[in-house]
Amino acid sequence: MTGRRLTSLLAYVTTAAAAASLLTGCGVLPGATGGSREPVTVMTWAPDQTRATNMPGMPAMAQTYARWVNSQGGIDGHELRVLTCNEQNSPSGAAACARRAVRENAVAVVGSYSQNGRAFMAPLEAAGIPYIGGYGIAEDEFTSPLSYPVNGGVASLVAGHGMQLADSCERVSLVRPDTTAGDKLPELLNSGLRKASHHSAIDIPAQEDAAEYTRQAGSARDRAGEEKGCVTAVLGERTQTFFDSFRRLPEDEKSDGVRISSVLGSVDQPVIDRTGGPHSPFEGAFVTGWYPAEGDKSWAPMRKVIQEHAFVDNRVDPADTGVQTTWIAYTVLREVIEGLDKDSVTAGEISHALDRGERIDTGGLTPSLRWKYEDMLGAPGFARIVNHEVTFQVVRQGRLVAQKPGFVDVGETVLSAP
Repeated sequence: MTGRRLTSLLAYVTTAAAAASLLTGCGVLPGATGGSREPVTVMTWAPDQTRATNMPGMPAMAQTYARWVNSQGGIDGHELRVLTCNEQNSPSGAAACARRAVRENAVAVVGSYSQNGRAFMAPLEAAGIPYIGGYGIAEDEFTSPLSYPVNGGVASLVAGHGMQLADSCERVSLVRPDTTAGDKLPELLNSGLRKASHHSAIDIPAQEDAAEYTRQAGSARDRAGEEKGCVTAVLGERTQTFFDSFRRLPEDEKSDGVRISSVLGSVDQPVIDRTGGPHSPFEGAFVTGWYPAEGDKSWAPMRKVIQEHAFVDNRVDPADTGVQTTWIAYTVLREVIEGLDKDSVTAGEISHALDRGERIDTGGLTPSLRWKYEDMLGAPGFARIVNHEVTFQVVRQGRLVAQKPGFVDVGETVLSAP
């Protein structure tokens, strides 16, 4: 080997070794500003492999987001470190995840799902850790001063759904969980139906994790009436089970015209795909969502990130509402950290930035978001709603598409619910 080639080889080896030391020796993120900014640790949790609602796509989307943003040099030079946790659909599981977030010095919990708000908010509040962009399922997400919701929660969906159904349905049967949270759904739906001087919905409580719903399905169909009747189910992951029972009911000529409906999260594009696409029992169903339909161009940046950084992880479905919520929540986190422009970031600094009125642009996926006092809806039990707009969608040829363009403001409707 000549001296020139040997010199070139040594230079290459020395450069490669230096790069490796950056990656593994001192934990500095390549591309970070001056290599001096500290990593930012956050947590995303959701239930997985439980008997009720599961949201594995949310932690998977968080990990995908971290891979993408770190490949770009991090968030304002900070490596993003994402911890994930199985919330297990239980108060003890939610509390355990929150305590782990505190123990591992997370500066925020971002884009997570849990119905057990009381269990997880207390540890977060004690440690001053903000909860950014939860799924919108727990009441505490809309009452805690450290919660920053990106959507209007189930309250906005169900109130908006009443508005959507009022123009097409003479009578509505509502099948909902026989739980404390489920008890609030009839009045929210009725607040939307009343916008058109409509009859109140027929309330049919059901077990949240039942294996079949034949009795409830029969009652819902019969009581919806013979003409322009509608059956809506809001049962989370078990909504598919309910409509399977509904489809298997003996034929009844008097009920042939009954239409079905639900809200996004209980029915979304992955559920429609799994149940037959254009031949799905959801064909023609009305669906109320928080965000634009999954084919909207506003989702293009998220789709690109998933395509390039989710690899073969089929949990990360761009049409999944949990995945979409997580993307938006991390968009909020990124804008806040970039606005701080500091070498180290604390939980208190993030919540303070949000409280003082940092306005977040989500690229058309929501209205601009801001959590100052004057931006909050102030509805009882849902005081911290700042985004009270929904979308009306319908299933056509196996795809969820917009029934009408743009967003519908349901703020007054939520406020009018008892």
